[in-house]
Amino acid sequence: MNETHHELTATLWRWSGGANGGDWFFASINGAVGEALSATALMQRLESGRRAGFGSVKVTVCVGATEWRTSAFPSKDQGWMVPIKAAVRRAEGLFEGEAFTMTLAF
Repeated sequence: MNETHHELTATLWRWSGGANGGDWFFASINGAVGEALSATALMQRLESGRRAGFGSVKVTVCVGATEWRTSAFPSKDQGWMVPIKAAVRRAEGLFEGEAFTMTLAF
C-alpha cells in the first residue's frame, strides 16, 4: 500500500490524567487530513474485518528534522489525536499551545 503524505499546521496540547497519571502531549488532526484518516481507518477495517486498537491508524510523523512511527487515535472531542513524545518536543523546541508544521504519512 502506498502512503500519502499530508502537511498541516497543528497546535500542541496537553492531556493530564488517565490510569497511568502523568501528562501526554498531542496534536489534533481535523479537516481534510482528519477525513483522510477516517477513510483510511474504514478501509483497513473493511479489508481486515476488524478494527485496530482503539480505532487507531498507524502513521509516520515528521516535525522538523525528527521522524517517527506512531498511531493516530480517533477522539469525539478532538477529531484525531497524534501523540508528540518528549524527545520530539525537546529536539524540535515545541511548547504547549504553540502551532507547528507536521507531515503525516499513512
